[in-house]
Amino acid sequence: MHRLSTLPTKMEIVLPEIEPVVLELRPEVIASKVYINGAEAKTVSPDEIASTLAHPQAMLWLGLKDPDLEMLEFVGKQLGLNEEVIGDLHARHRLPKVMDYDEVVLIVAMTVEIRATDGMPSFGETQILIGPNFLLTTRRGAVSSHTELRKRLEKLPGRIARGPDYIATELLDLMIDRYNVAYDQFEKTVENIEESLLIRGIEGIKVRQLYQVRREFQRMHAMIAPLEEVCRRLSHIEMMPITGLERSHFEVLSERVGRVDRLLDNLGDSLAFAFEAGMLIEQSKQTDTTRKLAAWAALLAVPTAIAGIYGMNFENIPELKWKYGFLMSVVLMGTVCSVMYYKFRKSKWL
Repeated sequence: MHRLSTLPTKMEIVLPEIEPVVLELRPEVIASKVYINGAEAKTVSPDEIASTLAHPQAMLWLGLKDPDLEMLEFVGKQLGLNEEVIGDLHARHRLPKVMDYDEVVLIVAMTVEIRATDGMPSFGETQILIGPNFLLTTRRGAVSSHTELRKRLEKLPGRIARGPDYIATELLDLMIDRYNVAYDQFEKTVENIEESLLIRGIEGIKVRQLYQVRREFQRMHAMIAPLEEVCRRLSHIEMMPITGLERSHFEVLSERVGRVDRLLDNLGDSLAFAFEAGMLIEQSKQTDTTRKLAAWAALLAVPTAIAGIYGMNFENIPELKWKYGFLMSVVLMGTVCSVMYYKFRKSKWL
């Protein structure tokens, strides 16, 4: 891509008359804009991409959302992509990765957003294809768009003029910002669970809900952590569409992802500690209940034993026919039970 330090006094793109196709009306195309040295020229339809990129100072930023294979093949033909690249663009990826095709580089990043309804994370996928004079972004499952970033950069033509590799770093930077927001929101969910576990023990929260939170946390961690290695690779390995200046930017992004990853590690430790503390509290409650049951069983055993002995049908039982035999047995049972009750209360079994 040719980059000029000065803007031309007058420049416009002359596009040939091409019969419009139905694809340009499809909702998959979120934005399709061409820039000349960073200044916005015009919005182009998908069937005008090839002729637009013929301009030596043109750069295209094309954004797609949930495109089907037909749309990707049409756009790929306009951009001159081979079948391998189109196939990877159409494939669903489970983890962040980077794929180098010499003339273009594909970056796959996962998006994480917290649902307001239940505080659980929602996951999506964003693909960033960096070419010599174009940038293609494909979103699947991601709720938040790149519109605000696009508007901000359009106010700074000098930054857009740095090329598609710079815009790619800005997109990744935006995703990392959203990782931090998701972390802050998910931390509140974990804090509520910690409070419930520490106050009421494991019975204060449904085990199924606790399992779901831990599972979603592990999934969130697994989708963010590999992006650190992706950014590090982009910063250290020479790839044709990425300049040396932007490689240093990818190094900074790698450090940012690493910080988010460490925060997630700490959050996971907090969740595990809260779970263990809840289990200990529950075990302590069960131990207290067991002690109380044992103490009451011991108290009831004394009168039961005495009454059982004197309830046997034998004639020669001491004090069986004594006038004060019944009173003595009641006093004996009361005295023994009172002493045992005092001892249990003192040892905090009751």
